[in-house]
Amino acid sequence: MMLATITFTSIYRGIIGIVALLAIAWLFSSNRKAINWKLVGKGMLIQLVFAILVLKVDFVAKGFEIVSKIFTKIIGFTQEGTMFLFKNFESGIIESSLINFVVMVLPTVIFFSALTSLFYYWGILQKVVYAFAWVMKKVMKLSGAESLAAAGNIFLGQTESPLLVKPYLNKMTDSELMCLMSGGMATIAGGVLAAYIGFLGGADEAQQIYFAKHLLAASVMSAPAAVVAAKMLVPQTEKVNEDLTLPKEKIGANALEAIANGTTDGIRLAVNVAGMLLVFIALLATGNYILFKIGDWTSLNPIIAANTAYDGLSFQLILGYLFAPLTWLMGVCKEDMVLVGQLLGEKTILNEFVAYVSLGELKMQGKFVEEKSIVMATYILCGFANIASIGIQIGGIGALAPQKKATLAKFGFKALIGGTLASLFTAVLVGILI
Repeated sequence: MMLATITFTSIYRGIIGIVALLAIAWLFSSNRKAINWKLVGKGMLIQLVFAILVLKVDFVAKGFEIVSKIFTKIIGFTQEGTMFLFKNFESGIIESSLINFVVMVLPTVIFFSALTSLFYYWGILQKVVYAFAWVMKKVMKLSGAESLAAAGNIFLGQTESPLLVKPYLNKMTDSELMCLMSGGMATIAGGVLAAYIGFLGGADEAQQIYFAKHLLAASVMSAPAAVVAAKMLVPQTEKVNEDLTLPKEKIGANALEAIANGTTDGIRLAVNVAGMLLVFIALLATGNYILFKIGDWTSLNPIIAANTAYDGLSFQLILGYLFAPLTWLMGVCKEDMVLVGQLLGEKTILNEFVAYVSLGELKMQGKFVEEKSIVMATYILCGFANIASIGIQIGGIGALAPQKKATLAKFGFKALIGGTLASLFTAVLVGILI
C-alpha cells in the first residue's frame, strides 16, 4: 500500500512539474499560437521512453552500466599519467597534499578531450551522432541541421558541436538557431562528464559507475528535451533544409595529430575550468562575507541559524529559497527542496562546475534526506546553461557564422531558459520513475 501511495505521489507531483515547466516555456514563447504541440508531445515521449529503458529495463540498464564502467576505467587509466607527473620519486606515490581537484580531476578532462578528437578522426563519433540525428529527424520531423546539432551536443561541447553543421549555419532559420543554442546549453561534453563523475563518485568505483550512468542518461535525454524547449520558445514557421549530411572535415592529418590537437584543446579546457572555479568560488566567498556581515548588523544571522540549515545570510540561502518552490513542483521532497534550489541557482548564475562541487560536498556531509534528491540534482545540473555560456555561444558560434551574430545575441537569454528547462524536464521524468 505504501509503495502504491509513493508511486502515485511521484506521478502526481511529476505531472504538476511538467505542466509548470511547459507553462514557463509557453510564457516566454515568441509565437505562442505557432507552437507545434504534436512535436512537444513526441519529444516528451522520447524522453519518457528513454528514462524507462535506462531506469526500469534490466538489459538497457546493464548496457549503460557497461558504458559507465568503461568511463570509470578510462578515468583509472588517466591516473597512470597523473602518477607519472605528480608522484614522489622516492616513495612512488602522490603525496596526500597533492591529491586534490587539480591533480585528480582536471587530467581526466585532458585525456577525454584527446580521446574524443581521436574518435572524431576515425569517424566513430560521426556515425553515432548520425544515428541519433536520424531518429530525431524521423520522429520529431526536424531539419537535418538541427537534428545533427542536437545529436552532436550529446557528445561534444557547445562550441564544438556547431562544427558538425558549419556548412548550414548561415542559412539556419531563427528556430533552428534556437535549437542549436538550447541544445548546447542543455547537454555536456565528454571531457567534463569525466570531471563530474569524479566530483560525485570520489574514489569509490561503485559510486563512480552509479553516477556515470545517470550523467550519461542525462546528456542523452536532454537532447530531445532541448528541442522541445527550443521549439516552444521560437516555433518553426519557415521551410527548412532536410539534408542530413555530415561534413567530411578531419581534426588533423593523421591519428597522432588528432590526439595532439585534442590534448591541446583539453589543456585549454582544463585551465579554463580551473580558472573559472578559482574566480567564481572566490567571488562567492566575497559575496558571502558581505552578506554575513549584513546578517550580523541586522541580527538576521541568529534567526537564520535557528530556523534553517544555514549558519547565516548567504548567497546559497538566497538562491535556495528563491528556487525552492520550482524544485518542489518538480518532485523534490520539502526537506531537500532548498538545497536543490541552491544548486540550481549556483549552476545558473555561476556555472555547473561550482554546483557539482557543492553537490559532492553536500552529499559527502549527508545533508540530503532522500537519495532521490541527489539523483534529480545530478540531472538538473547536467548542462552548460549558465549566464557565462551566453557569451561563449555568441563568440564561438558567431565566429563560424558572422552573419548570425546579431541573432545569437538576441536569443542568448532565451537559449539559457531553453537549456535550463531541458535539464528540468529530464529531472522531472526521472523523478517520476524513482
